[in-house]
Amino acid sequence: MSENPSTVEKLLTLLENDTIDDITQLRILARSALKESEKKESRLKKVIKQSDNQQKQLLTLHRELDEYKNHLEEKVEEALKEIKSLNKELEDTQKEVLFTIGAIAESRSKETGNHVKRVAEYSKLIGIHLGLSSEDVELLKQASPMHDIGKIAIPDSILNKPGRFDDAEYALMKKHAKLGYEMLNNSTRPLIQLASTIAYEHHERWDGKGYPKGLRGEEISIFGRITSLADVFDALGSDRVYKKAWPMDKIVALIKEERGKQFDPKIVDIFLENLDSFIAIRDSLQD
Repeated sequence: MSENPSTVEKLLTLLENDTIDDITQLRILARSALKESEKKESRLKKVIKQSDNQQKQLLTLHRELDEYKNHLEEKVEEALKEIKSLNKELEDTQKEVLFTIGAIAESRSKETGNHVKRVAEYSKLIGIHLGLSSEDVELLKQASPMHDIGKIAIPDSILNKPGRFDDAEYALMKKHAKLGYEMLNNSTRPLIQLASTIAYEHHERWDGKGYPKGLRGEEISIFGRITSLADVFDALGSDRVYKKAWPMDKIVALIKEERGKQFDPKIVDIFLENLDSFIAIRDSLQD
């Protein structure tokens, strides 16, 4: 029993000890015990009511948090969709700009925009048959039109010379590969980085006798090797200021001859095995 017993405890002690000799005392203690019990009951009800209120507030808070979470998720989803849309728009614009600049570079040497379109499609076809990933194939298709971007810095007198170049003119003309690389290489975007690589390497040769770095075999990126054959195939089959278009049998004979010399043997094999597809692309994109 506690040091300060309650009225109820006093009453119980009296009853247990049989010490009650006055009914009045019993009544007084009983009434006091009842009042204490009522007070405790009242306090308990208040505690229960407070607990109920807190529980209701907690439930309300949970509902508000759920609503906020759902609203936040909707906003995040909307923001992600907008970001994706903006990224696609940016990528589409980037592709269009690259193609347009590539076409402009070709037009300075009296070549048409269809040249870069055909090179893009040839490159894509080779990439697919080489087993490149769909992402790499698409990047290759979009980047290859920039292979001759460096020609923008070459004088018209050289670009449009109807005859053969002398040594000085040829040396200047060869600079377009490095110039194109330098124009694009500072970008951090994968598409433009790839375009810079193609611009730099599309005149390298499998046997190491190309320019500007004299790379050999697989030292040349697969994208440079692909674009090299695609570009040569289209250039030989098109009129230029310095020549007429070659007939198909002569083009095929040269590419066969250059297998393992100018061109990657695997890429030559793919070209020969799919010649009809190359011709179909050329015929669908005539100048």
